[in-house]
Amino acid sequence: MSGVRRPLLLVTCLVVLAGCGTQAAGIPSPAPHSPTTATTSSTASSPASSVPPATSSAPRTTSKKKPPAPPPAASGVVVIDPGHNGGNAANPAAINRQVPAGRGRTKPCNTTGTATDAGFPEHAFTWAVSLRARDILAARGVKVLLTRQNDTGIGPCVDARAAAGNNANADAVVSIHADGATDPSAHGFHVAYSSPPLNAAQGEPSARLARTMRDGLRSAGFPLSTYIGSAGLSPRDDLGGLNLSTRPAVLVECGNMRNAAEAAKFSAGAGQQAYAAAIAAAILAYLR
Repeated sequence: MSGVRRPLLLVTCLVVLAGCGTQAAGIPSPAPHSPTTATTSSTASSPASSVPPATSSAPRTTSKKKPPAPPPAASGVVVIDPGHNGGNAANPAAINRQVPAGRGRTKPCNTTGTATDAGFPEHAFTWAVSLRARDILAARGVKVLLTRQNDTGIGPCVDARAAAGNNANADAVVSIHADGATDPSAHGFHVAYSSPPLNAAQGEPSARLARTMRDGLRSAGFPLSTYIGSAGLSPRDDLGGLNLSTRPAVLVECGNMRNAAEAAKFSAGAGQQAYAAAIAAAILAYLR
């Protein structure tokens, strides 16, 4: 029986030696995979050449999304003209004196403006919106000048307001107002511009500014006027601040202060901010 076992032992030994022979010949065996991941441990017994690149045991890095780039800075000079002033009503002699209004006409220096039925005045609305629009534009790199510096003064007169934009060589002049239509159902904004034009700036530049302003306010959800102009635009020949301008200029009537729904927006900070944001966005679009 022992003579039968020797050949079996010899064969077994040869098989074992053949299995270890690669190391003995100096050829390294495949490097062991890290057992830290489920994918690696499931392929540990396979030759290295059969492991696809996706199963590499190297630590994976998680890519982080970069924050969105800030909007590009704008450039230019913009004059914002807050309509009327808080001291006008108490100084009728000063605001009623006649001043040049363009096209050979004269008209009163300024007016008191209108108010909501609850007594919120137009001058306070235009001042609040102008300040908010100024801050938005300044944050984007635009130089902004206002035609008046507070809401308690008198004027300035319409010719002086036009001169402010002219002297600043403004890229755009935007006068902000609110209307006082007697029909309480009348509502919506319109944008006025000088027509027929008296100079090159009152031509296509002002017309383009008017269209851009109209589109911006409409895109922000504000309705077009139901009672003045056409499609939100109103060409005018009787507005001194526009007639006397030698820069692209428009006047925005934001809506009817006698309309209850619009009056509520005019009187609230959120509404004022919404108008300011839409006006500022339109100015930026025009400057681009």
